[in-house]
Amino acid sequence: MNDDVRKYIYGALTVFVVGVLVWVGFLFVNACGFSLACNRGASSVDRTPVPTLLPANLPVMQGGETTASDQCRVAAIDLLGAWVEAGSPETDAFQFIDVNGQNCESTFDEVKPLFIESNLWYSGSRSCVTCHGADVAAASAQLDLSTYAGIIAGSRRANAESNGTDILGAGTWESSLLYDFVMTDKAGVSGHDDIASNLLIFAGKALPAPDPTTTPSPVVEATATPTP
Repeated sequence: MNDDVRKYIYGALTVFVVGVLVWVGFLFVNACGFSLACNRGASSVDRTPVPTLLPANLPVMQGGETTASDQCRVAAIDLLGAWVEAGSPETDAFQFIDVNGQNCESTFDEVKPLFIESNLWYSGSRSCVTCHGADVAAASAQLDLSTYAGIIAGSRRANAESNGTDILGAGTWESSLLYDFVMTDKAGVSGHDDIASNLLIFAGKALPAPDPTTTPSPVVEATATPTP
């Protein structure tokens, strides 16, 4: 009895395996033919001819966002110097002359990135706030360049509430400590050994040229003719 059961089981398994092999073989022959390379099974490549591709037309930027072409091109050092010479305003606009001789206008918002952005002065450069951050006690020279208030407060500060040494030269750019550290090679000071003083950036906007038709003519005083 046990032998008969085993025969049935083995027979069923054999039929199943043979059936699977036949089915797989049928699928292979149907897809690939009688070639083992199965060239018929390779999917065809659909190619779109180039003339049918339509050129992309990007919309013109709308709103208050300013593109680089609308901005003035200026040396970063000159922008920084113009801000200092204007009295270092926080919100008021200040003027500068760009590389093309245009009269331009900017604000501190465009000066601030010179202190806080990395890879700006040269490739791989660290930002100024890496060493001169908001924590005055830990900052190098106790100088915080991360905010307007920190810059104005100066260096060598006793604490976050106190003022220190003016780094802006009281509005005279070339006499300031900031000018000295930016323009002079400080080989022994980390981060000041390779500042690109000729870095050009886009900033501000050009001021309209004065209309000569609206320029007032010089006033000529009339001379009274004496009566004989």
